[in-house]
Amino acid sequence: MKILVIQKKRIGDVLTSTILLEALKEKFPQSELHYLIYPNSIAVVEKNPFVDKIIVLDNLAKNKTSKFIDLLYQIRKEKYNVVVDAYGKPNSVIIGWFSGAKKTITFDKIYSRILYSNVINRNENSFSNATKAIEHRMKLLKPLGIDFKELKPKIFLTSNEILIAKNSLITQGIDFLKPLVMISAIGSNEAKTYPLEYMAQVLNKISSTNETQILFNYLPYQKELATRLCNLCDLDTQKKIFLDIYENNLRQFLALTKNCNALIGNEGGATNMAKALDIPTFTIYAPGVVKTDWNMFENQDTNISVHVNDYLTTENFDHHVLSEKFNPELFEDKLNHFLKINCN
Repeated sequence: MKILVIQKKRIGDVLTSTILLEALKEKFPQSELHYLIYPNSIAVVEKNPFVDKIIVLDNLAKNKTSKFIDLLYQIRKEKYNVVVDAYGKPNSVIIGWFSGAKKTITFDKIYSRILYSNVINRNENSFSNATKAIEHRMKLLKPLGIDFKELKPKIFLTSNEILIAKNSLITQGIDFLKPLVMISAIGSNEAKTYPLEYMAQVLNKISSTNETQILFNYLPYQKELATRLCNLCDLDTQKKIFLDIYENNLRQFLALTKNCNALIGNEGGATNMAKALDIPTFTIYAPGVVKTDWNMFENQDTNISVHVNDYLTTENFDHHVLSEKFNPELFEDKLNHFLKINCN
């Protein structure tokens, strides 16, 4: 049996949907599993033993009709038996429909009802510790006789990748006798970024714990904001921030993160990747993000998240007001607990 799983969009979505391939390989061990993703997500899928082939939907195929048609015919030649479309938007549904697979599965939309053999309704409320992010994806496998199971997304690094990253950190002054924390310093946009003044207070608290050393995760265009955040910290904290240790290559960033004791900061792809690497996470959710959709596998020890809704009545306030109200003093006890367990 040959099966295609489609998951476009962001890195976090691609990583989360790898659970589909794990569940499929467990149910159909002799199957050949292909994964269609964007090129920026390859790093979180590389060396995944449940993925037999990565099919890349590059920018040319995304933006040029003739290249997209070429991709459609490439897909059709594979002669898939099953397509599981975890994206479920019109362009991915077209890919699944054109594949010629007899069984095509995605989420229920007007257009998918017409073109796919099986459509799935999302549940309104989460029923497990895995959250809706996992639950919805696992529901896509119900037509294949696969029941819900709490599978955790995984990233597979080689021991050599991890060692190279560790040696690089040592060369740049990191002392592995002291805790090392990766900070998700800046969110993907302003609305998802914890106010810098408050994040600086969080960093001051982190740096006061057992001489903890601090790395920053941010995108290249966010360097100015990251520098501003560093400058807002106490002088003693600034001395423990290694702002120049930065890895633009995603695979190498994963290896750096694997060498850390924890990842703390804004919710986003880095949080999901840290969890997939079994690195403890303390996540600060933006007011506009529904925490219960994505706070996967929380246990109040190694995976903790906080949201302004946990502490305050938030009706009738806009994002900026809520951000100002979300003072780190509100979750100081949880942060202290996390640091005590994971950064000693």
